[in-house]
Amino acid sequence: MEFKIDKDTFLKALQKVQGIVEKKNTMPILSNVLIEAFQERIFITATDLEVGMKSSYPTRVIKEGKITVSAKKIYEIIKELSDEEIVFSTRENDWVDIRCGKAYFNIVGLSPEEFPYFPKVNDDSFIRLNNAILRDMIEKTSYAICHDETKYNLNGIFMKAVEENGNKRLRMVATDGHRLCVAEKELSDKTTKELDKGVILPKKGIFELKKMSEEEEGEILLGFMDNSAVIKKDNTVIVMRLVDGEFPDYTKVIPVNNDRIVKINREQFLRSLKRMAILSSEKFKGIKFDLNGGTMEISSSNPELGEAREELEVEYAGEPLTSRFNARYLIDVLSVLDDTDIELRLKDEMSPAIMKPAAVEGFLSVVMPMRL
Repeated sequence: MEFKIDKDTFLKALQKVQGIVEKKNTMPILSNVLIEAFQERIFITATDLEVGMKSSYPTRVIKEGKITVSAKKIYEIIKELSDEEIVFSTRENDWVDIRCGKAYFNIVGLSPEEFPYFPKVNDDSFIRLNNAILRDMIEKTSYAICHDETKYNLNGIFMKAVEENGNKRLRMVATDGHRLCVAEKELSDKTTKELDKGVILPKKGIFELKKMSEEEEGEILLGFMDNSAVIKKDNTVIVMRLVDGEFPDYTKVIPVNNDRIVKINREQFLRSLKRMAILSSEKFKGIKFDLNGGTMEISSSNPELGEAREELEVEYAGEPLTSRFNARYLIDVLSVLDDTDIELRLKDEMSPAIMKPAAVEGFLSVVMPMRL
């Protein structure tokens, strides 16, 4: 195999798959990237058997063929080369030659026959999702994904198509047991039977999907095959194995009678929480709210460091109320919103709180209180 390619294209191709490559190295081939050259394009594939990615880029193919090489090492080599054309070729014994200007590398490869199979994707059953909408939904839910590997059914985002009043909406839900986030957007395209039932996309696949949605604007195509989700955008395909298991019934966690509503400026609330969290316990980040009329006092104390308090003006007409929360959970929610005002809906000292934008629907977060 031999092809010639400019440095920027090759570097971009190799950079894209770095997050996919298996770091634990349980199988040597999984730390490699598959490079194929044919029909004036190179195809770069990486997989960890849970999430796989394949991208194609234009190049000048002199001799068709394929090889696998260490994804990390080849990326490091190409990154440090000069901006001249790169000549990439292979020898009989799976060794690889890389030439650029007067620099020359000869590195060991592995037979492409050992590389896991990457499925052929059928375009027929894809639904179309707006890039910006998908990015926004992932941003508003992904921070609540559970990182406890034993709760495997929470190690991802639950995605489901729901129908209300004749309108189809795409819903994303994430929870780690302490907080729950639900984001919804209108779905303009048809749905699939998998989405109607609901699927759990794995954590690693979600972060690759987020990276894809952060690239140039456009549409992302979503389909399903063989217990996997298939994501396609331009010249890139991601295949991720769906999380096996039932997502808990999150609708039972969302409080329905939180009638004490606090309306508060998001930016002021966020800054105050960050200040108060400085003196809270490192592990639990506990802060206290005292609501009374049009003021909310936020305070924190730590026997080893001292105490802090701050008063904020709020819109609140209920009875005086004291409650305690983990500041980090509230900060996470406020950081992904860009609305001017938010609503904090409370019931009593020990019941979960709802946080949502004051003016628009389509997002809410449920946060469990801490014991006073």
